[in-house]
Amino acid sequence: MLTLQVITASTRPSRQGPAVAQWAIAQARAHGKFNVEPVDLAELNLPVFDEPLHPSMGKYEHEHTRAWSAIVDRADAFLIVTPEYNFSTPPSLLNALTFLVREWEKKAAGFVSYGGVSAGTRGVEMTKQVLTTLGVMPITAAVSIPLFTQYLDKSTGAFDPGEVQVKAANAMLDELLKWATALATLRAPRTA
Repeated sequence: MLTLQVITASTRPSRQGPAVAQWAIAQARAHGKFNVEPVDLAELNLPVFDEPLHPSMGKYEHEHTRAWSAIVDRADAFLIVTPEYNFSTPPSLLNALTFLVREWEKKAAGFVSYGGVSAGTRGVEMTKQVLTTLGVMPITAAVSIPLFTQYLDKSTGAFDPGEVQVKAANAMLDELLKWATALATLRAPRTA
């Protein structure tokens, strides 16, 4: 079974991303066709990019980079749960992407974006440019949740955007599975 990492991009102390990510993780698990692995960039706590050599060399000096490399390397696909910051990619996500190169290559990525009226879609479009540079195939099917705070239960913190978004998630996960399966055939076999 392919491994899907669900990446929570926002790292702010007041963030709502974990609630949205928990919903996305539940959708991916219910889909049942991926081994689902949550990855929270706030918990990872990467510093601002600090490797002395270009990441394409794969010669990492810092333990935090080696740990991040191992996480991304074991994935077959990514589901990025993200808001947009200033119509763009959250700095935490851009930083995490910048640390690595080869570990991202020939893998697929989907998005669950959330925000105000634009539903985080402008940030997704900016992130797609970075991903393609890293050799990731960002799929077009997505879950875009506008005015997302209306779906947050203030007393429990649970997030439920409704049946329309569940259907969008299933369609996106089906498409992500197709791409991840196809791209897996292009990657060199993993060594133990």
